[in-house]
Amino acid sequence: MGLMISFFRAYPLQTVLMLVALVLSGAAEGVGLSALLPLLNIALGAEAADMVPGGAAGQSGFEREILEVLERFSIAPTLGNMLLIIIGGILFKSIFLLIAQRQVGYTGARMTRDLRLRMLRAVLRSKWEYFLHQPVGKLTNALATEAQRSSAAFVNGAQAVTYLITALVYGAVAFALDWRASLVAILAGAFVIGISHFLVRITRKAGKRQTRLMTSLMANLTDTLQSVKPLKAMAREHLADQVLAHDTRLLNKAQRRQVLAGAVLDSAQELMFTAFICLGIYVAIERYGMELATVAVLVVGLGRAFTFFGKVQKQYQKLAQGDSAYWALLDSIDEAENAQEAPSGGRQPTFSEALVFDGVVFNYDDLHPVFDGLDLDIAAGTLTTLVGPSGSGKTTIIDLAIGLLRPQAGRLLLDGAPLEDIDLRAWRGMIGYVPQDTTLLHDSVLHNVTLGDPQLGEADAERALRAAGAWGFVEKLAAGVHTIVGERGGKLSGGQRQRIVIARALVNQPRLLILDEATSALDRESEEAVRQTMERLKGQLTILAISHNRALVQAADRVYQLAPGGARLLDAADRSELAK
Repeated sequence: MGLMISFFRAYPLQTVLMLVALVLSGAAEGVGLSALLPLLNIALGAEAADMVPGGAAGQSGFEREILEVLERFSIAPTLGNMLLIIIGGILFKSIFLLIAQRQVGYTGARMTRDLRLRMLRAVLRSKWEYFLHQPVGKLTNALATEAQRSSAAFVNGAQAVTYLITALVYGAVAFALDWRASLVAILAGAFVIGISHFLVRITRKAGKRQTRLMTSLMANLTDTLQSVKPLKAMAREHLADQVLAHDTRLLNKAQRRQVLAGAVLDSAQELMFTAFICLGIYVAIERYGMELATVAVLVVGLGRAFTFFGKVQKQYQKLAQGDSAYWALLDSIDEAENAQEAPSGGRQPTFSEALVFDGVVFNYDDLHPVFDGLDLDIAAGTLTTLVGPSGSGKTTIIDLAIGLLRPQAGRLLLDGAPLEDIDLRAWRGMIGYVPQDTTLLHDSVLHNVTLGDPQLGEADAERALRAAGAWGFVEKLAAGVHTIVGERGGKLSGGQRQRIVIARALVNQPRLLILDEATSALDRESEEAVRQTMERLKGQLTILAISHNRALVQAADRVYQLAPGGARLLDAADRSELAK
């Protein structure tokens, strides 16, 4: 029950409201059930006149107490009045149960939202190194599947509480009628629940396995869907199919064990509970000589109590199924929160002079040193191009400049101020970033440029598109900036997608534009269009480009050649040789 306690602590007000409504609902049902005994006596022919406290010799103590309460409220024990009490009890039970179930549903929906937002915010605030080591499928599974399963576990747990309160009400009525017969039957029922609890343990174990397998399946599925084209191009899609089929078979096996445990619990409980109810009837009539009307109400009370106790165990079994998803999600959230970015300084950034790398030392780990005393000067208003072989640290320089990574030694100076003293969020707000992978959303050109920022309008998007050299083709599209670009921008050419991504980077009027091998996948015509765009922007803002494109090397004010451990500023002769 640790899961429900955790939920109740997170939502105390909603929990109290739910429990109060459930208790009132159970009390109303108990009132209606209590009126059943006088009703049966009337139906069996007892005279209403004799149904007064002390009137009939065969009356049970419980029945006399009911009649005393009715007399206290001046209610005659007639057929009509008893039926009205039963209807009233059911009516109030339904009203309070509706309030409780509404609260459960709303709280479950809120819980899903809160868990997803907490997970998303924790990931977005984590260090870049943490994010690099997280499979996208794992994060997707946590946000989608595990959050939903956690909410379902809460709803199942709340339903179990509902059934438990109802079962206790029916059990209390049965005990009030005859505690000895009720005790025999309920102890036997507890024995049934105890011996069938191993099925709950099977379900919990299957649920944990399902959580692990779902994470693995989502990770593999995400990677596969991102690689469909190369897989099909090389006729290797069957390899991905084998991996996914294996994960799916294991997941199906876990789900089958879970379903089997639930089915066995359903079928076994009904048979054994019925047997022990019959035992209670036998004891009541043969051993204690109870009246038929009392036995009938006892049967109803015990029958309903056993039914709801069985439902409690079934709902608890469903709760156990989602238990692992909730704790796995909390572990993921805690892991991300423990990997939060270090607090940045409070100094507001300016970029009118230079961004300087001064003796920077950086290693991803002891086995992979990247820089050992890197010196680099990116002057404001210039175009600086970084060239070098793969793995030489070009992208690492960008990550250091953005503040995603921090050096182990040396300094990064922004207009002479150490970068650790700068408000990183404000500094990143001055940066426009164009990645190598030109991923567009399945939305309009306008949304892809502004990303839904409410402070940006069509005029801002048009300005950025013109600056990126994209307005010429955008205005010719069927719906202009409102044209849907298709999945990942599939309705546009590579060069068109690239220029829209550049416009996205320019729309906030950055002071530093970063091109991370943004032209590596373009044809000559598209490369030339991007080069012309950079030529127009040069001087208006600072441009830092990673590129082996000859045109960007020729257009650069400074070119740095990266080598193991550092970088070398190329002179005119070196640049001419590189541009050949």
